[in-house]
Amino acid sequence: MFQSLSVRNYRLFASGQLIKLIGSWMMFVAQDWLVLHLSDNNATALGIVTALQFIPAALLTLPGGRLADRYDKRVLLLVANTFWSVSALTFSVLVLSGGVQLWHIYVFALFLGTAQAIETPVRQAFVSELVGTPLLPNALSLSAATFNSARIIGPALAGLAIAAMGTGPVFLIAAVSSLSPLASVARMRPAELFRKDLLPRDERDDAAILDGLKYVWRRADLRLPVLLIGVIGMLSFNFQLTLAALAKNVFNTGAATFGLFTTALAVGALGGALAGSFRKGRPSVYLMLLASVAFSAFSVLVGVLPAYWMVIVALVPTGFFMVFFAQSANQRVQLGTEAAYRGRVMAIYVLVFLGTTPLSSPVVGWVAQRFGAGVSIWLGGALSLVTALLALTWQLRSAGERLEFQVRPVPRLTVSAVRG
Repeated sequence: MFQSLSVRNYRLFASGQLIKLIGSWMMFVAQDWLVLHLSDNNATALGIVTALQFIPAALLTLPGGRLADRYDKRVLLLVANTFWSVSALTFSVLVLSGGVQLWHIYVFALFLGTAQAIETPVRQAFVSELVGTPLLPNALSLSAATFNSARIIGPALAGLAIAAMGTGPVFLIAAVSSLSPLASVARMRPAELFRKDLLPRDERDDAAILDGLKYVWRRADLRLPVLLIGVIGMLSFNFQLTLAALAKNVFNTGAATFGLFTTALAVGALGGALAGSFRKGRPSVYLMLLASVAFSAFSVLVGVLPAYWMVIVALVPTGFFMVFFAQSANQRVQLGTEAAYRGRVMAIYVLVFLGTTPLSSPVVGWVAQRFGAGVSIWLGGALSLVTALLALTWQLRSAGERLEFQVRPVPRLTVSAVRG
């Protein structure tokens, strides 16, 4: 399960990311709570902040992937993380001073989104240079486990810290934690990276963005997971927005319950990430599709449950299948892509995974404000379920296959060819 941690560079990378992400999740919880406080519990304001945080992904992620395929990924990570740290430290000082206003949060979200738009595709493509192809499935799963461990620890700490100290100190803690990946990347040994030496600048491939788009579109095995993660991500990956509104406006509870919601989702997500760490090869398309169906169904359930403790229980399997689906799609794309295109392909994946959120966040916020957060969750889940079932049907028909469920002697689901 943890074999990639035997590689020193990956170990440094994972530890630095864990510390930063714990602080980042604390910051996101504090940010959402501060937005609700400054806007008189307006869910639409939360949607605007979420959109501003992800708008740069729509504009800068593809150029970020081009940079990853053309320049030293380690240097790019240092630059992007420095910009993130400076932005976080500046905003934490503003919050601590007591002069923060809602528009300040909008600007801060835009700055963080800019750093994330460049850093994310570079970081995704950099993992293969840390461990090499044989360990890549394990390393990708452990990276997802790192992310979701932070989602467990960060919101839980944030709920306690906000109650004890207020939002200002939480932002400061997050800003300091963001320095960790800078130190980790700086300590790596470039000679131990699994990569070819960079050619002189005038001899490098241009790494055109359009070539990356054509490459994905020509490959049906890449096109399906990219489109599926984009649609379902847009419809149902808005828990940062909807869970805050669900806790405060539907169940009339405080920051601690919001922290429990987010933690329950993250506990399941961690399980989903670790479940994929045993994988030694590329996941099948049907594993990805069935995980998307399960995630969508549980999202519907979360939106209709009448008690907050029931929601907490249901969020665990929801988180499990959310990450299991996203991770299988990620691995299917990464492990099916040639190294020369990996930065641009992962940029496309990140773009549809994160960049579609601005299209839906204001609408999701409006639905939550007008009809209730529960409606916004189950409606997104229902539309995601329809999408997943249509994708599954298309795959079966195009491949000339069918699913068969066997009850005896052991229940199992198999794929077989359709007999003419």
